Amino acid sequence: MKLTQFCTVALCMAIAEPALPQTRTLELGFAGLMDRRNRVDLGEIVLTAGRMENEGPYTLFSGEYYLLTITADGTQEIAIEGPGLFRNIWINEVVINDIEIRPLGLDSIEFDAAGSARISFIAIRPGQYELRIVGARGDSQRAAFTVQ
Repeated sequence: MKLTQFCTVALCMAIAEPALPQTRTLELGFAGLMDRRNRVDLGEIVLTAGRMENEGPYTLFSGEYYLLTITADGTQEIAIEGPGLFRNIWINEVVINDIEIRPLGLDSIEFDAAGSARISFIAIRPGQYELRIVGARGDSQRAAFTVQ
């Protein structure tokens, strides 16, 4: 079989594959994928003394744009970590007190007082991840994320 025939057959087979069902239509305006119309606001995570209240488990889709708000109520100094999640998403920005931070990466966030951090990101690598209170192991001290 000649190379051109092989390429033609391979192309036809690729085109003939059934399309996966699409749940959303992306608006690719001036900001492309990161247009606000494409952003999915995830349920807020609230940190209180020894507890993480959230609407999880969260199901995310690779290639989609998300906003996650994490709020501490100030009852104690509290830190969260999520190296698995943070290394498998692309972080656009972290906003704290209207200050926009554009990090190359993130490992943890510590709240010394009451306040909020908003993280906008694009999910990249499928898998199961978590955010958790540093040093904690209980289910009430973590938020589960699945990226499909």
